[in-house]
Amino acid sequence: MVREAADALFRAAAECCHQHDRASRVHLKASLESEVDAAQRACEGCDGTLSDLVKVYERTAQSVVPSGTDADWWHRANALWLASREYLRRHGGCDSSSKDLKDHSPERLNALHTEYELEASALLALRHAADAYKRLRPSAA
Repeated sequence: MVREAADALFRAAAECCHQHDRASRVHLKASLESEVDAAQRACEGCDGTLSDLVKVYERTAQSVVPSGTDADWWHRANALWLASREYLRRHGGCDSSSKDLKDHSPERLNALHTEYELEASALLALRHAADAYKRLRPSAA
């Protein structure tokens, strides 16, 4: 069960990264607001799925400590879980900061920029963790 939860978490993380890459390309090229909105909704859906599967993995893996050859995928799965949690935390912080942007002072805008940079870094870490998991468990894809 833990391996199945980890595989599902991997697939959700990989799709989340894919949709965010796609949304970035759409933002650069799209002239239709509805296309941008659709890309954003796809990202929100993937983020929600990732959040749900983080919780499933937490419940499933909380008392499991594999040994031997199973320890390798378990360590990668835990790294993926941690990267997923950090990405979701950073993403939530950016959303809150953006919605609360009433003060347009240089300091506040700089803080918002920093939040977005940290979110981008967390998304990159998620991508690396998903890639590392996939190298160990290519059948999960």
